[in-house]
Amino acid sequence: MRAGYLSAPSPLPGFGLSFGITISILSITVLLPIAALVGHGLGIGAADLWEVISARRIRAALALSFRAALAASVFNLVFGLALAWALVRYRFWGRRLIDAAIDLPFALPTAVAGIALTALYAPSGVFGQLLSPLGIQIAYTETGIWLALIFIGLPFVVRTVQPVIEEIDREVEEASATLGARRTYTLRRVILPMLTPALLTGFALALARSFGEYGSVIFIAGNLPFQTEIAPLLIVIRLEEYNYDAATAIGLAMLLISFAMLLTINAIQIWSRRRIGNV
Repeated sequence: MRAGYLSAPSPLPGFGLSFGITISILSITVLLPIAALVGHGLGIGAADLWEVISARRIRAALALSFRAALAASVFNLVFGLALAWALVRYRFWGRRLIDAAIDLPFALPTAVAGIALTALYAPSGVFGQLLSPLGIQIAYTETGIWLALIFIGLPFVVRTVQPVIEEIDREVEEASATLGARRTYTLRRVILPMLTPALLTGFALALARSFGEYGSVIFIAGNLPFQTEIAPLLIVIRLEEYNYDAATAIGLAMLLISFAMLLTINAIQIWSRRRIGNV
């Protein structure tokens, strides 16, 4: 038998069968839909695509989707790290309940989440009634979009960082303290470098999910053009108008932005791992 990783014992079938099944499923679920979108876009033509994308309403919707997704993901990056650290390193009443509640956005339909947030933060809602006299409005504003994206993106950061924190030995922190380092120095120079790859992965997942989110946002956004109208909603509007070319153009724009974001974050991850490896 030929030596090498192909001949290593494995509970899975042979490499050829496993690889064929993997590529087939990946093609059906990911590659073919993307190829169909790109192919339709090529059939439209670059000039017509640019004419659609450069429209003021579409540019405003794309900018809002990206801006809100970025703001929510940055918030989740900081708060998700703090929450994951508290769940791993501390024991307190209700910890298991909070830990289970983090997965709620995964199980809850996004439309239900949007309706619930709107019921709470609308001017007539439980929290909205308290905030309205103060001149603060959450629902039907960009703040409401940001709140909905925080809700659906937080689990990605927490669940990505939590296992890495569990693997960090407490003796590392104790050794740093023994050498006279302050807590902030230990966090900045010892803990965060070990967590950076996981943090970036969670941030990328939250950002990608938030940028394309639709169900939880449309109810609380208000959907006013040039103010609270998100790009996924414009795609649905164009499809309802049977304007498939415009819907394809917006979809391609979102696809390119998503690819650019993921490539940038992956490049930062590679740089971070090399930097940690050289320290």
